[in-house]
Amino acid sequence: MELRFGEKEENLRKEVREFLRTNLPKTEGEGGGQLGSRTDAAFEAALKFNNELGKRGWIAPAWPKEYGGLGASIYEQMVFNEEFGYNGAPDTGTRGFGVGMIGPTLIIHGNEEQKKRYLPRITSGEDIWCQGYSEPGAGSDLAALQTRAVRDGDDYVINGQKIWTSGGHRSNQMFCLVRTDPEAPKHRGISFLLIDDIKNQPGLTIRPLVNMANRHHFNEVFFEDVRVPARNLVGEENRGWYVGMTLLDFERSGIGTTASQKKTLENLTKTLKGGPAWKREKYRHKLADFVIANEVGRFLGYRIGYIQASGMVPNYEASVVKIYQSELGQKIYNFGVNMLGLSGQFVPEEPRAPLGGDMPESYIQSVPASIYSGSNEIQRNIIATRGLGLPRG
Repeated sequence: MELRFGEKEENLRKEVREFLRTNLPKTEGEGGGQLGSRTDAAFEAALKFNNELGKRGWIAPAWPKEYGGLGASIYEQMVFNEEFGYNGAPDTGTRGFGVGMIGPTLIIHGNEEQKKRYLPRITSGEDIWCQGYSEPGAGSDLAALQTRAVRDGDDYVINGQKIWTSGGHRSNQMFCLVRTDPEAPKHRGISFLLIDDIKNQPGLTIRPLVNMANRHHFNEVFFEDVRVPARNLVGEENRGWYVGMTLLDFERSGIGTTASQKKTLENLTKTLKGGPAWKREKYRHKLADFVIANEVGRFLGYRIGYIQASGMVPNYEASVVKIYQSELGQKIYNFGVNMLGLSGQFVPEEPRAPLGGDMPESYIQSVPASIYSGSNEIQRNIIATRGLGLPRG
């Protein structure tokens, strides 16, 4: 068994690294960017970066050429994900939500008109997507959602509220779960809709939610008689739950997070080597433990790639990765803040902050990682029932 990429993938890796060396934007004081660009300038830089990727067909390399991809293999796609994660390549939501979530979902469940209309706009970097899933009363229990969509001629009319909408204030498109049959059992009667041009959609209001890192990344979205064409329904009416769950399987299958954490551990290692002997003695073994643990996460991610390359869709395996990566990230960043000492609390705006202030910023933003995309408690239930065959309840 060879746990390594082949010559073709490694040659591609060299090409990607050279591209990043010359095209990666400089974002001084922009640490903790794994949850999206923070300032308008950083967002514009990310937009420009994605446009350059789009010209090369590198936004979604594994997609068919007819949709703007390269027809690359899953393993080649994994090389891109690793290098982008390791080098902190910025995103606008195009790669995260567009390529990682709604795009693969449309490839599986969308009709030909939807594929031809939306997929090329993702691979060009033109469309920036956000997700309308969670509600004030429906988070981990997503099937309890109450946002209502009523068919009216050729449209659906939506009323309700979504919350924790990542990047909604900078997006122009939204994919959304809505309830179309309130009388059906809660996992049924849900439909999957695409909402176009959300900034100019009558009746749709986006309001900011500032997180505990004092950053505006999340939003709440209100719908008041918002009209969406019926042609924007993905899959069958009242069976959107199954469409949505396909999407979440793709969301949980990336390896960019592990690559980003590898870079963090390398930076901490360099810092520790330059520190006093007592600090090296105190922290080196724990740091080594995290390096090993992160390598385990890398191979769990490779397993997902193998499943996808074999023509299957990861399910409970993706839940394993989601739990492992999110909880390991929290431990790594917490460790980094403590290892750096008092100065480890400096935020990116402080010029004296070690490692650009990335440790406290990343730790604060890693806290909700075990909650969003389906809480880790829910993921453990999935692993128990679908992976281990244990009974419900």
